[in-house]
Amino acid sequence: MDSIPDPSNQRALRGSSRSPRSPGSASQSQKKVGKKGSQNSGLQEEKKKGRMNRSRGEEEMIEQLGHLDLRSSPVGVGTGLVFTEKCKEYSCLWDASHPECPDRLTAVMEKVEQYGLLSRCARAEERAATEEELLLVHSPEYVAQMRPTQHMGQEELQSLSDTFDSIYIHPESFRCACLAAGSVLQLVDAVMTAQLRNGFSIARPPGHHAQRDQMNGYCMFNNLAIAARYAKQRYHLTRILIVDWDVHHGQGLQYIFEDDPSVLVFSVHRYEDGRFWPHLQESDSTAVGKGKGEGFNINLPWNQPGMNDADYISAFQQLLLPVAYEFRPQLVLVAAGFDSVVGDPKGEMSATPACFAHLTHMLQLLAEGRLILSLEGGYNLRSTAEGVCACLKMLLGDPCPRLESPFSPCQSALDSISKTVAAHCKHWKCLQVLEQGQETGSCDLNPGPAVESDAVLDRSMREVMRGLPPARTGLVYDERMKEHHNMWDSHHPELPQRISRIFSRHEELGLVSRCQRIPARHASEEELALCHGTEHISRMKSTEGMKPRDLHRQSEEYNSIFISPQSYQSALLAAGASFNAAEAILTDKVRNAVAIVRPPGHHAERDSACGFCFFNTVALTARYAQRLSGRELRVLILDWDVHHGNGTQHIFEDDPSVLYVSLHRYDNGLFFPSSEDAGSDRAGRGRGLGYNVNIPWNASKMGNPEYIAAFQRVVMPIAYQFDPELVLVSAGFDAARGDPLGGCHVTPECYGHMTHMLQALAGGRVLIVLEGGYNLSSISESMSVCTSVLLGDSPPDLGQLTPPHPSAVQSLHSVLRTHRSHWSALRLAVPESVSSSLSTPSQKGQRTKAKKSPRQEVTPQKRSPGEDTHPLTPEGAATPDNSPSVSPAAVVTVADDSVDQITAGLQSVALGNSPENQTNQSPASVAVGGARRKVKPASPEGGGKGQRKRSGGGESSKGTPSTPGKTEVVELKESAGKMESTEPPSLPAVAGDEKETLLELASGWSTPLKSQSICEVFYKTQGMEEGTMFAVEPLPWCLHLETVNPLPAAGLDVFGPCRDCGSEAENWVCLVCYQVHCGRYVNQHMMEHRQSSAHMLVLSFSDLSVWCYGCEAYIHHQVLHDAKNAAHRIKFGENMPGLH
Repeated sequence: MDSIPDPSNQRALRGSSRSPRSPGSASQSQKKVGKKGSQNSGLQEEKKKGRMNRSRGEEEMIEQLGHLDLRSSPVGVGTGLVFTEKCKEYSCLWDASHPECPDRLTAVMEKVEQYGLLSRCARAEERAATEEELLLVHSPEYVAQMRPTQHMGQEELQSLSDTFDSIYIHPESFRCACLAAGSVLQLVDAVMTAQLRNGFSIARPPGHHAQRDQMNGYCMFNNLAIAARYAKQRYHLTRILIVDWDVHHGQGLQYIFEDDPSVLVFSVHRYEDGRFWPHLQESDSTAVGKGKGEGFNINLPWNQPGMNDADYISAFQQLLLPVAYEFRPQLVLVAAGFDSVVGDPKGEMSATPACFAHLTHMLQLLAEGRLILSLEGGYNLRSTAEGVCACLKMLLGDPCPRLESPFSPCQSALDSISKTVAAHCKHWKCLQVLEQGQETGSCDLNPGPAVESDAVLDRSMREVMRGLPPARTGLVYDERMKEHHNMWDSHHPELPQRISRIFSRHEELGLVSRCQRIPARHASEEELALCHGTEHISRMKSTEGMKPRDLHRQSEEYNSIFISPQSYQSALLAAGASFNAAEAILTDKVRNAVAIVRPPGHHAERDSACGFCFFNTVALTARYAQRLSGRELRVLILDWDVHHGNGTQHIFEDDPSVLYVSLHRYDNGLFFPSSEDAGSDRAGRGRGLGYNVNIPWNASKMGNPEYIAAFQRVVMPIAYQFDPELVLVSAGFDAARGDPLGGCHVTPECYGHMTHMLQALAGGRVLIVLEGGYNLSSISESMSVCTSVLLGDSPPDLGQLTPPHPSAVQSLHSVLRTHRSHWSALRLAVPESVSSSLSTPSQKGQRTKAKKSPRQEVTPQKRSPGEDTHPLTPEGAATPDNSPSVSPAAVVTVADDSVDQITAGLQSVALGNSPENQTNQSPASVAVGGARRKVKPASPEGGGKGQRKRSGGGESSKGTPSTPGKTEVVELKESAGKMESTEPPSLPAVAGDEKETLLELASGWSTPLKSQSICEVFYKTQGMEEGTMFAVEPLPWCLHLETVNPLPAAGLDVFGPCRDCGSEAENWVCLVCYQVHCGRYVNQHMMEHRQSSAHMLVLSFSDLSVWCYGCEAYIHHQVLHDAKNAAHRIKFGENMPGLH
């Protein structure tokens, strides 16, 4: 086989141009169920319309997600191992004690057999690399010089060896070097043709020091360099990652690929400011590559010996993985030297074998698991052998071992990482997320004291070789939990079908048969009392015998709760099922588990039900696990539900034995549960200070880039340092793309990646418990991917990640500022000098043109079509064909304002869809479980429908937001005092707009008078007389202009009907997808199209004006001239005057 298809083309799970969210369904983005009589029949009617639209979106979502087939992956299964005794047939003829000796392979293979790993591997036949393959990297003259060494005598061999640095040559060296190179090629073939998933080549001599035309550092041919060139040539790969963790810098790899942007080389090595071999200035972090390859060589030099597990893992977590996600390799090759393992006489490092298991586990996130390790250095026989076995267990799919405590990177390591980040900031957008100029705080300046290596190896290998449970993944599910239902609203989003659809999808994909079924049970009242008060338990229990009228009255006493006669028993089953799953994990019956349960639990407070939740299932499970263990078991609760788990936070906020981390929409306190307690500054209290970590998003449409960045920068560094013994996931999937409540864009693949990362913790003891998620297709696919990853399948390809939303970056910075004092792993920052070097003076608001590497490889954008590329990202616009580049980033340059100032200013501004447009805050937001009320109830004297007041004077709803369909002139007569008042007035309603107001209430769409459009941030000098503003005055620029696509080949049909209703009156055309829909005074289909697709710019066929929904303004800009002129020519037979 000469080639294989690009795997990125085989996974087509991406959104269509329409998001399932529609104006009606968006009305449910708050979990607050309205009080009796609080909504009139008109609003209810509009909500029903929305549900119908949501059904249409549901069908599209099913079609989109149908492409994700977990049963037919192009990635192979099994782990290949190549070893040949022939590679032991050479040694140094003049120095019997030379460290690079045959005993290295003997020790490795003995350990592999001793631990029972050899029988679990697929043995691949060794072969020698051909001369043609050697010439992919090495010069013909060099190969010709090496071949005759097979027939030389000792004196001649020694003489030739002395011409190179750190070399000895034996008559068998040439043959063994060809076998070592060929062994890696065997694995490349097996992995790329899906015969195997991954592999390990155990051969010698090593190769990473070998250069094009000379031997160096025990190396004759550069095994991995040959493999990379071979993979590029035979399988047409365009992105290969080489990771070199050998303690010595692999300068040969650097020299060979330093001008090649298709191969990213990352090396972490001992350097000591050039005092450590190979004593090269090029080994420092400032060597970033040359010419076309600038930015594709990353050196992380350690400037002290004794670096430990925390140092290496921090380097991978904070530097390598973000860059690798941006690079998107199709194959990962590892120069696996184990001279950095504790006990090695050359390396003098303190990393344990377990550490290299974790590094291998991290690399399995990339290239859909296509990973090949090749033995390089390692000169303590036991350390090398244990390191190989630890990595091999990860390749075989065994759980990650626990690491040595305490886990804290030293200051020298943080300094080295920071310097490397600074050297590469301008090349990689992901590194620009780090905050600049912050104090790193105080860590230990030096690595820990020297330790007895055998004792460390003994402890580490006991954990690495910990016995495996008989089953890998447990699954608990019980149909009886479907009996909890809403008797008054059959369309309520917390449907019984949520769990049955998830379970059915698991069955369809063959996941249920691969899992160990765990029986469900009812939790006892004594167990409920672990987290809840007896009065609350009794009150919930009393609902079993209530009549419907009493149940409805009881429901109304809580925030967003419905109760049926079966609710109490269902909630007991949800808790008891999770208890059984946790017990199965802790008693080593299964490694990990999933609990498909309802009702959800994370909003439930100690003494109150809240947000669809009766009892806090995950909090109870944490306490149950601690009671089962008989001690304060360290538990990590990771909550990725789109809503903040207020109940979980309050239950554990003073408890240092439970680390609670929540990623959620916050919208500055306006998103459910509408409490300031969900802010990033709430870090716990008392003994629990620092053990509550909130990562709040202040805008909608957060997706894969934001969640992956949060995991890499915050979640995993803190979690590693906390060192949990059990991981519980409050797995709400309402941040998934298509969810009617969340308004976010996380894909099933991203949930798979987050699950894989969490498996590195607690020895792999992870329990995923269902919380929210209200698009039945999204939750079914998302939870299925999580289960698949728990079962050992490779995480699916994520696609190209765009830079995180500026608002998300600001949120991450806020979290880091809050928690740096508590967690030393977060004390990483880019020097302030780098910030100024990333920008050059330019007109305020203008972006520099995106730069491209001269030989960049352009790959298709795999972000959902409904998911906009966020404006003001470091690389601004994409490449001309809308395909982001894998090459290092160009940078936005804005004079006079720092990045932080701009993101702060944009926080409350429309970015695609403004947070206000997506929040859908209830008019009367009820305080949740003791949390401080953030949103005040609407005043009875507040005026018309839809008005609401925010604490601090944030917003009042307009009666008539300016939208396409009618030219309006609106006069706003306000005094300066009124403009500064805390309760700004609403715009007067236009006659006949009552229906539109109802629709806006149902969809949660409102426009704050006081907030500015994004265009106004950049154009403060528009001519507006005080007290009067004309809504028809167009803005000369807006950020959404970059979304405008070229005219379709068929041109425009200005007389075409609305594609939804067939109307030919007052139609508009979308300038992104060129669909035609009617305006707001016909059937509002263009408004609905905007809500569902997030396309902002539309052209009126009536007056040829262009409206931007995101900026809520008319726009006049040269980018729009082609569309306007084309429409004008069709209508009037001539070009539009005055365009130029």
